[in-house]
Amino acid sequence: MTNIDSILQYNKAFVENKLYEPFVTDKFPAKKLAVLTCMDTRLTELLPKALGLRNGDAKIIKNAGGLVLSEMDSAIRSLLVAIYELGVEEVMVVHHSTCGACHMSYEEFKPHMLERGVSRETLSEWEAKGIEGWLEGFHDTEASVRRTVEAVKGHPLVPGDVVVRGFVIDSVTGELKEIR
Repeated sequence: MTNIDSILQYNKAFVENKLYEPFVTDKFPAKKLAVLTCMDTRLTELLPKALGLRNGDAKIIKNAGGLVLSEMDSAIRSLLVAIYELGVEEVMVVHHSTCGACHMSYEEFKPHMLERGVSRETLSEWEAKGIEGWLEGFHDTEASVRRTVEAVKGHPLVPGDVVVRGFVIDSVTGELKEIR
């Protein structure tokens, strides 16, 4: 049985036993808050608990590194939907200690891509599109938080009255450090 098959089996029992009932809420974040953070598995339960967030309190937007890479990337799109459609008034950018994106690079991925069957021709096409920058991580977590906060605050479609602040969370203890 695959992991997905096991999940489907569990889900059937979850629904049949109405285990979803404690999580019922609507689409509007009760705290009018959005959190842009990393997809790291250590944060799945730690982050909401460390922030005191319950289901329905905030929109949590995750990607590799918790980054904004361009004016039209999915993180900005999600934040704009959260602001204009769902009433978000505050944004927390939360990066974390020992993040894998901190030293991520295309040069590290390239041999793995070739091993997994991506052709050199395809990689050449993507190199022409700028894959090196797109898959590049960061080397200073606090500086990355500052850049991401500024990318959100400075985005021409983000209203000036939206509060945007940046933090680094300890991946073990959950301690937050505000980055200014």
